[in-house]
Amino acid sequence: MFSLQTIFGKGDKFYGLLEQSAEAARESAKALHELVARSDRAPVMAAFAEMRTREKALAAQISEELVNTFVTALDREDIDALNSALYKIPKTVEKFAERYIIVGERVAGVDFAQRAQVLEQSATVVAEMIGELRRGLRIDPVKKLQDRLQALESEGDRMLLAPYRTLYVEGNDAMKAMLAKDLFELIEKAIDKCRDVGNVVYSIVLKNS
Repeated sequence: MFSLQTIFGKGDKFYGLLEQSAEAARESAKALHELVARSDRAPVMAAFAEMRTREKALAAQISEELVNTFVTALDREDIDALNSALYKIPKTVEKFAERYIIVGERVAGVDFAQRAQVLEQSATVVAEMIGELRRGLRIDPVKKLQDRLQALESEGDRMLLAPYRTLYVEGNDAMKAMLAKDLFELIEKAIDKCRDVGNVVYSIVLKNS
């Protein structure tokens, strides 16, 4: 039996667009990790700008396709929720990058790389979860990825304890501590945005299982 999606030829359109959006989010997280791990930041900032432009274009295209497409691969509200959640990952990453470029020298010696690595890993899991949508909304692999995402979020939270202790208890530079806290919280927010995407994917799979 042919589905309406197959008859109208619309089955793969939104899967592909969402996968591109998830990949753009993953690449932005990877760029953030590189930004805090290397001294030459100019090329990385150029990459951020390029990825944000691509992500904005993808988000706009998905919204436009929702208006112009009669049959969608997923429920319209689910596609819209995923589009919005994915867009917020590189948007938050860009905020970190902009602030880090300004205050990078002021927070020299603060290790953001471990936390940024957790973000990159989280964004990679998000891309895998989005990829699962076109494979038949299988609950078991999506649940495993969701559990992985939750574990990464917990790991990231645990990592904050040591630098906070160093900055606030052992340190004597209040401004450095405040700037570092702001940057750490932006990375944490980006990880939370990855979790939000995972929650949307998981809810879609549950609804259709």
